[in-house]
Amino acid sequence: MINFGSKIGSLLNGGEIIELVGDVGSGKTTLVKGIAKGLGVKDTVQSPSFTISRLYRADNNLNLIHYDFYRLNDVGIMLDEIKESSRDNSNVIVVEWGGAVESVLPKNRINITIKAVDDEKRLLNIKTEGAESALIEEKLK
Repeated sequence: MINFGSKIGSLLNGGEIIELVGDVGSGKTTLVKGIAKGLGVKDTVQSPSFTISRLYRADNNLNLIHYDFYRLNDVGIMLDEIKESSRDNSNVIVVEWGGAVESVLPKNRINITIKAVDDEKRLLNIKTEGAESALIEEKLK
């Protein structure tokens, strides 16, 4: 998962939004660790389950913003934050449990569904909408 995430991260230029879908423990944060590695983030990536969001700076002047809305019944002001963050092309945004902010997520995004097959193996399904996201999907094949 980290190697695949790193490959994704190396293809990003800023302005991308990635939505991760999967059960608890399916590997969403592990995939984000790989994306961070591919972007050149040096900090240790941690799950934002309790902090809601975490910001990491990459070597290439990009920011990785990792959101996790699992514990929120009402996203409140976070809805405005994610809307604002998604307008800044120096940000790469990764959202876990994005149903709560579906109304502000742009259609041009990468949706990755992760399903645990067993303790070691994961099945990934990538779906994109929009020309920019489709180019990244094509490069991943």
